[in-house]
Amino acid sequence: MSNITLVDLCIVACSEAFRDNGEIVATGVGPVPRLAAGLAKLTHTPELMMTDGEAYLVEQPVPLGPRKYDDRKPAGHLPFSRFFDSAVWSGRRHAMVTPTQLDRFGQINLSYMGGTYQKPKTQMLGVRGFPGNTIYHPNSFFFPAHGPRVFVPEVDMISGVGYNPAKRTAGGNFSAVDLRVIVTNLCVMDFAGPENAIRVVSLHPGVTFDEVQAATGFELAQAGTMTETAMPSTEALEVIAALDPHNIRASVIKDNPPAVRAA
Repeated sequence: MSNITLVDLCIVACSEAFRDNGEIVATGVGPVPRLAAGLAKLTHTPELMMTDGEAYLVEQPVPLGPRKYDDRKPAGHLPFSRFFDSAVWSGRRHAMVTPTQLDRFGQINLSYMGGTYQKPKTQMLGVRGFPGNTIYHPNSFFFPAHGPRVFVPEVDMISGVGYNPAKRTAGGNFSAVDLRVIVTNLCVMDFAGPENAIRVVSLHPGVTFDEVQAATGFELAQAGTMTETAMPSTEALEVIAALDPHNIRASVIKDNPPAVRAA
C-alpha cells in the first residue's frame, strides 16, 4: 500500500459523493472529479448516467486523454441543448467542481479576486453556470491545494448560492440548494456543521485537524467522530488506472505525494 498516491486516495473519496445517488447524471469537472464519477459508476453505483461531454449519454465512462473517437458506447442522444431540460433544471444531476474560493457556508466564487466588480484585481472566468447549478441540483467540490486563499471568510463575489441566509434575496426559492461533500488534499468535509457550516468528516492519513484548521480562513466544525479517510482498494486502483491510461492524475496535486503523509 506504500505506493498509493494521494491523488488516488482523493479520487476514491470523491467517488463516495456519488454513492447511492440513483439514476442521475454524474458530472465531474476536472481530472479527479471525472475519474471519481467514473469509478463510482463502475464499482458501487452502476445506475449513474454519464455523458461524453459532447452529444451522448454513454454506457461506459470515457477515459481521460487521447483515445479513438469511436471508443464511446452511446446509450442515448443528449446534446448540450437538451442537457438543461433533462438533467440540470430537473435536479437530476450531481456536479463536482473546483471553484476558486469557497466560504464557510458554501458561497462559491469563480469570477474575480480583489478590487471591485468594476475594477477587479484578478479577473477569472465569470460566474459560468454556477448560479443555476447551485439552485437546481446537488453539488460537491474538490480542491487539490487546501489553503486560506481558497477557503476564505467571505468570497470576493458570490458566483454560486450557499447556505448563508444573510446573502439570499428575500422571497427567493432556495429549497433545492444541496451542497454535499468537499474533498481536498488534506481531508473530507461536508456541510453538516451548525447552520450548514462546513465541518471536517475525515482526515487523510498523517494529517491532523490542527493542520487543516491552520490552512482554512474560518473556524471549522468537527464531526462527532472524525475518521481517517479510507485507502483505495486494489479494485479501485485498477479501475482508476484503466480510466486514466496516460496518468494525467499524477499532475493534479503538487509533487504527486504518497497517500500516507510521512511523520
